[in-house]
Amino acid sequence: MKNTALTHIHESLGAKMVPFAGYNMPVQYEGINIEHETVRNSVGVFDVSHMGEFYLKGKNALALIQKVTSNDASVLTDGKVQYSCLPNADGGIVDDLLVYRINSETYFLVVNASNIEKDWNWISQHNDLGVEMINSSDEYSLLAVQGPKAAVALQSLTKIDLAAMKYYTFEIGNFAGIDDVIVSATGYTGSGGFELYIKNKDAEKVWNAVFKAGADFGIKPIGLAARDTLRLEMGFCLYGNDINDTTSPIEAGLGWITKFTKDFVNAEEIKKQKEEGISKKLVAFKMVDKGIPRHDYAIVNATGDTIGVVTSGTMSPTLKEAIGMGYVTLENSKVGSEIFIPVRNKNLKAVVVKLPFYKG
Repeated sequence: MKNTALTHIHESLGAKMVPFAGYNMPVQYEGINIEHETVRNSVGVFDVSHMGEFYLKGKNALALIQKVTSNDASVLTDGKVQYSCLPNADGGIVDDLLVYRINSETYFLVVNASNIEKDWNWISQHNDLGVEMINSSDEYSLLAVQGPKAAVALQSLTKIDLAAMKYYTFEIGNFAGIDDVIVSATGYTGSGGFELYIKNKDAEKVWNAVFKAGADFGIKPIGLAARDTLRLEMGFCLYGNDINDTTSPIEAGLGWITKFTKDFVNAEEIKKQKEEGISKKLVAFKMVDKGIPRHDYAIVNATGDTIGVVTSGTMSPTLKEAIGMGYVTLENSKVGSEIFIPVRNKNLKAVVVKLPFYKG
């Protein structure tokens, strides 16, 4: 089990630690609902240093990214970030990821912790273009400082104008006295904020500086459990739950990051799916009857026939309603459709809704 550079701090704060993607990670401190509310209303800090980071460098770096990712990275300019995915050869998804353009010959990829080795091998396998690849995953710590007060809480630590940064942009500069910190206006919560990429040796200094600067704004450490409820309220996909090696970008509602203006791995097959239609689709739903949907629960229709499966579900701390996502047959995927989740031998009614659950 690996530790992050901040594990000893989480333990000293009394965090409940759990194994996650090969790392010893804080799942909660005070409790999911309190931590969730902190991010929605003020500012919270996640240690997500388990995430993976790759550099792709050279004159063919963009060509390689265009080949292995579904989105069109040619539209990126320096300082811009793009959400994308790595399609596999069988119609599924190797991983979803962020692509950062540092300059025309240097790109920074951020991948899911559980897929670091898989993604590295997949991209390497397609690198017949002489692109220099550097796996920096073990060198970086990553803090996600999220919430509506994030910009004002952090501004004293940097000359970068945080409030002026647009969503999905980044700057590299001095932060908390440390040079070359990647400050990114990204996140996984739907409440705004920043992600800070720092070298492991500087992680504790930056953590302490962030908490000192944010003290007047009610800043708190937040665990992975609240990260999950926050992202689910937004309808953000979680790899391993809502998308995986067998779900296509079209089925997952990720057509918006799938651009057929270029060629990429398995593009023809995915384009065919888009044109000819799909048999299942990822939908969002709210429970009508009392009960909480959980990952891998069946979804049935009014007559009890299985029509799909729940991929994510929880009791929404913000909405005080049970919510979920799951794949259903196309005829049951329209907004307003009634579906049922069997829980303890009882088929509980739910209704398909439009995302996001949390409107902000």
